[in-house]
Amino acid sequence: MSYVVLARKWRPMNFRDLIGQEHVARSLANAIEQDRVAHAFLFTGVRGVGKTTSARILAKALNCLQRGAGSAERGIEPCLECAACREIAEGVDVDVREIDGASYTGVDEIRKLQESLPYRPARDRYKIFIVDEVHMLSQNAWNALLKTLEEPPPHVKFILATTEVHKVPVTILSRVQRFDFKMIPSRLIAERLRGVLQAERIAADERAVTLVAREAAGSMRDALSLLDQVIAFNPEQLLGDDVARVLGVAGHASLLEIASAVLAGEPARALSSVAALAQQGSDLTVAARHLVALFRDLVVAKLCKEGDDLLDLSDEERRGVRALAERTDAQDLLRLQQGFAKGFDDISRAAEPRTALEMLLARLALRPALLPIDGLLARLGELEARLEGGKASPPGGGPGRAGGPGNPPRGASRPGPAPAPAGPSASAAPEQTASSLPAVSGPAVSGAAAPGAAAPVRAVPAAPAAVAAAPGAAAASAAAPVPERAAAPLAAAAAPAPPPDSPLDLTDWRRVLSQLEETRPDLVAFLKHAVPLGFTHELITLGYEPGNALEASLRSAECLRELRTAALKCLGREPNVLFQAVASGTETLADVDRRAREKRRKAAVDLAQQHPSVRDAAEILGARVKRVELGGEN
Repeated sequence: MSYVVLARKWRPMNFRDLIGQEHVARSLANAIEQDRVAHAFLFTGVRGVGKTTSARILAKALNCLQRGAGSAERGIEPCLECAACREIAEGVDVDVREIDGASYTGVDEIRKLQESLPYRPARDRYKIFIVDEVHMLSQNAWNALLKTLEEPPPHVKFILATTEVHKVPVTILSRVQRFDFKMIPSRLIAERLRGVLQAERIAADERAVTLVAREAAGSMRDALSLLDQVIAFNPEQLLGDDVARVLGVAGHASLLEIASAVLAGEPARALSSVAALAQQGSDLTVAARHLVALFRDLVVAKLCKEGDDLLDLSDEERRGVRALAERTDAQDLLRLQQGFAKGFDDISRAAEPRTALEMLLARLALRPALLPIDGLLARLGELEARLEGGKASPPGGGPGRAGGPGNPPRGASRPGPAPAPAGPSASAAPEQTASSLPAVSGPAVSGAAAPGAAAPVRAVPAAPAAVAAAPGAAAASAAAPVPERAAAPLAAAAAPAPPPDSPLDLTDWRRVLSQLEETRPDLVAFLKHAVPLGFTHELITLGYEPGNALEASLRSAECLRELRTAALKCLGREPNVLFQAVASGTETLADVDRRAREKRRKAAVDLAQQHPSVRDAAEILGARVKRVELGGEN
């Protein structure tokens, strides 16, 4: 006899042999056992998952001559010994017809089928029609089949099979029982292949079996066909390297080596691994698809410590994946998987898949390191501190002098951050002692501006709504003694109200912000966009425009606790915090700092343009100064 391929030789013969379709086998077995078998079935799923095989098993179970009607002597499994079972398995039973839908498409064939339906089966219990690739029927054939499929004679059963269920009309779907066949996991396919190899007395290592199972992509028939192919290469023993060479695919170890090189940031090693795969004749597009799955497995292994059932891998491969995942950050793995999945589309469409794969791996291997947001905020805070520190002018220097901060002498180092003054009498930069910020109208704060200060703080009418950030803020403010340099806004009886145009001394407020910036630079950014209406050792009054989202963020208990803690470290007392609404467009501390920086920049530009050397050069060359570039922190 001629050789029978493994896919036919080891085809399942009963419900117990169906691999990965237990839901279908159980439903059909229970229907037969309870005598609730429908008149029409539709089996749908990808190729090679057991649709036609299940149809044959169902036909044998219904027509088995040794299973009497209603008898449970042999259960619901076919005996595989009677004439009906043997003939159905061989495809020669006259009462069980297998029809190819691709060649049986016309309405005339459906009419011939309908004419044979009234006749009783020659021997079997049921006349069964198995129509494979039923989606190939024409529209007229579907229409002719509608009535027959809905109400066939009691001795007729229809079993339809298709890989493209979306092409089956809805009118047909409503007249049949639909069973969806799933793709078979690689683990179950590998178990079945080991059983077949053991029965065929062929040795094989774990890598070879796993590679064949993975290449089958969920199809048992494809797996047995591939196994036939690799057995022909070496019928004595199957080795993983031989299987990879015969099938032209990359082994799991090679893929893991590429992933390890990318994770370690070693593009040269990754490109060398790709070159080795190309020399072996591997399909690099298929290898890229497997790499997408491998990066997915790495993410799952990192996030699910006990999720072995989520990894469709052998035990050896699972250990390697978990070991690599443990050495990598989860966020980095997610970024790599997403980047490679997006780049795979370019590889699959590229005229040169190898080049596309190499460039994608190099780009991912040279990815910049992830930086935590807290670190970025801290760096931004340091940059702001440096910019603020460069605002102070040395004694005797001004923007119009050569030694001022706008234009330091050539070769001289630029001024660093000025230390915060220890008390009210310490000298400070203009924007550190007095800023053009509004004061509270009515019982406003008072304080003397330092020499050379900016424009004094102007009073703005506060909105009627004022919300205290801590209970008892007003009472605490009224009871506390009033410092000499700033009066509490609510303690009008303790000290006479200063005139509305008196400036607000913000030296201590800037000290508090500097202290808070060490731990919460994000909170300092919020506070600089507030309008400091009043500041004492007992009460801090901040103003926000109505509806400002930053105010809601600062009202949280955590933010207020951080602010009071910073104030306690600087002032020795823990003040309360009060929020008030201010008019739209009121200048904040950030606005003042920005205006001061712009003023210094303009002064430095003017100083450079009026420098004698620049003027002499322009006069000699007959030119004009078009643009002035400032270096450093100016």
